[in-house]
Amino acid sequence: MFEIAYVSTYVPKKCGLATYTHHLRQSVQQAAQNADFRDQVVAVVGADEDRNMYNRSYWLLRRDVLWDYERLAKRINNSSIQLVSLQHEFGIFGGEAGEHVLEFARALQKPLVTTFHTVFEKPMSPYREIQQALIRQSAHITVMNRRAVGYLRDAYGVPIEKISYIPHGTPGPSAKPRTLLRQELGWHGRKVILTFGLLGPSKGIESILAALPRVVEEVPNVLYVIAGQTHPEIVKQHGEAYRDKLRKMIDDHQLQNHVIMLDRYMTETDITELITACDLYVTPYPGMEQITSGTLAYAVGAGRPVLSTPYAYARDLLKDLPALLIPYGDTDRWSSEMIRMLTQDAVRSAYEQQIQKIGRSMQWARVGISHWNLFCSLIDARRAVEGSEMFLATR
Repeated sequence: MFEIAYVSTYVPKKCGLATYTHHLRQSVQQAAQNADFRDQVVAVVGADEDRNMYNRSYWLLRRDVLWDYERLAKRINNSSIQLVSLQHEFGIFGGEAGEHVLEFARALQKPLVTTFHTVFEKPMSPYREIQQALIRQSAHITVMNRRAVGYLRDAYGVPIEKISYIPHGTPGPSAKPRTLLRQELGWHGRKVILTFGLLGPSKGIESILAALPRVVEEVPNVLYVIAGQTHPEIVKQHGEAYRDKLRKMIDDHQLQNHVIMLDRYMTETDITELITACDLYVTPYPGMEQITSGTLAYAVGAGRPVLSTPYAYARDLLKDLPALLIPYGDTDRWSSEMIRMLTQDAVRSAYEQQIQKIGRSMQWARVGISHWNLFCSLIDARRAVEGSEMFLATR
């Protein structure tokens, strides 16, 4: 029998990490369908959350209550759980830079597999110390970017055999025909550029709006779709200032007929249908250290043509297609490349075929098998050690 626990934010929380963990859990369940297997969700919850919205079977970890981390670790220690999968992002745990999670890791007596969703090439304090302590407590590390393997080796001296690269999982394209989706969305006769995700300054959308007037001149039927709510934490701190800034740019550049903002939470079905129906997906992010991007992963998983700034995840994922990487703020190049992609069908089709090849390796079914095989190998290794210890103790 195999039993594992997932520690992360979790659905129905509207959070990229929560969605990722939900799909990881589903894909591992699918990979383990012929095995005697159980799992447990340990959901990180904030003080202002309605805990009644969570499934009653979940164990809840109160984000800002330090002693709760040790309590949950001890609960796992006293259970039949054999391995813990921890999804790590500095901002989801309590304390400075999420340092509370170390209380959990130190108290845990079961093998810990930590997935780092953020890895810095040159980590600074306090992130460096927290990540180093987590590495020390982990039986294995997984990352979704090949570059991150080298970052961890060089910054912390982590042995390569302790790290696995497993791609960010994606759902693939919608099962609905693309022509039908475009009709339903009202995109018939338009050349559609898409960005989706929780909105905030880290998305760099203003750079696309700056480049769009020239695109309109060459592609009069262009439509830029900005899909998603503003990130809840940004709303708490700054309200809708960023969205208002974008609206002003749209008005100033007279782009009202060429930009729509879908200001609502996007379900998985919404996302896959939007991506499948678009002509071009863009991630113009300004932060070059971003080591993962669920939005770009989803677009590539669905096999859609993409353009991106050269942040760390995009450089790794599109390493064989460097022409698709454009510097942030290079308005002329962004305009030219969007025009080329939208007007030259042969060029767009060639990139689409290459991206589909990359995307097939990232779909959740394959990613689930990779995680399941890793989890099983670590559980088997732990059992072998415990068996040897028991044998020696009886001699």
